[in-house]
Amino acid sequence: MKLNTTNLLKAAAILEAVVILGLITVIAFFFIRNSGSVAANADPQVRTRAVIEKEETFYQLDGKKILMHNSTMGETFIPAFSDVPASNLDPANFSADANGFVKYNGNPDIPSIVGIDISEHQGIIDWQQVKSAGIEFVMIRAGYRTYGDGILTMDTMLYDNLSGASEAGLDVGVYFFSQATTEAEAIEEADAVLDAVSAYDITYPIVFDWELIYEDHARTDSMTVENLADCCVAFCERVKSAGYTPMIYQNASTATHKLDLPRVKDYEFWLAEYTASPSFYYEYDMWQYSSTGTVPGITGAVDLNVCFKDYSAPPVATPSE
Repeated sequence: MKLNTTNLLKAAAILEAVVILGLITVIAFFFIRNSGSVAANADPQVRTRAVIEKEETFYQLDGKKILMHNSTMGETFIPAFSDVPASNLDPANFSADANGFVKYNGNPDIPSIVGIDISEHQGIIDWQQVKSAGIEFVMIRAGYRTYGDGILTMDTMLYDNLSGASEAGLDVGVYFFSQATTEAEAIEEADAVLDAVSAYDITYPIVFDWELIYEDHARTDSMTVENLADCCVAFCERVKSAGYTPMIYQNASTATHKLDLPRVKDYEFWLAEYTASPSFYYEYDMWQYSSTGTVPGITGAVDLNVCFKDYSAPPVATPSE
């Protein structure tokens, strides 16, 4: 049988028009229905979903962020370690006392012990005047390793400063300016300090002070994060095994970006941050807040510190079971 092509095309066109008309009718019905519902229930004071909650992402751990400032990008952040204790010191509660020394006023149970740190660069010091000015402890440089040749060198004023500070009644700790690149070198530095102070009453920590050299090429320029953590642990464990309190010194930037905090979190920490109030997120036990301080008995500028633990106090006895 021969098909009539013209009739088929007309039928297809009619069917297409019917389908389109049906779709338009359905869409119009739902639009009118929903519009009427909104109009009937509109209330500018009611919000069915006022806030969309922020979702935590895989790299935020517990969602806490450390906020920083970058000259190009403005505010930036890195995720905070969930297993490294955060500081419980409120930056708003630092203020200067009558002598101009910074103290913490946020919690009466947290001490604010005034201190300085010095080296041979301060020359001869009148320790009695320092004591009378309100200084309670001093961190004395024991020595340093040169950043070029790696030569271990003791501070020329170490013994004068140890004797003078102790005789004046100040609590004493020591630090070593490290440029160690291996665990063996860090242990060598610790042993040198331990030998040097063995005859003195060291009540405050023995400190591993490893710093980046910005103004010149240094043997430590290629230090990795793992290398630095290895050196920190080696030095601190050597000091701890000798019966002293080990401590790590770092500025806020290096501590945030270079120091493997989860590996060294169990050691005491000495923060260097020259600001009106500290911004460092994690726990710190001592804060070096100025390198331009003035103290009677010392010629020229000196570093100022405040400590939040009394390391000279006898340990609290643990009740027996």
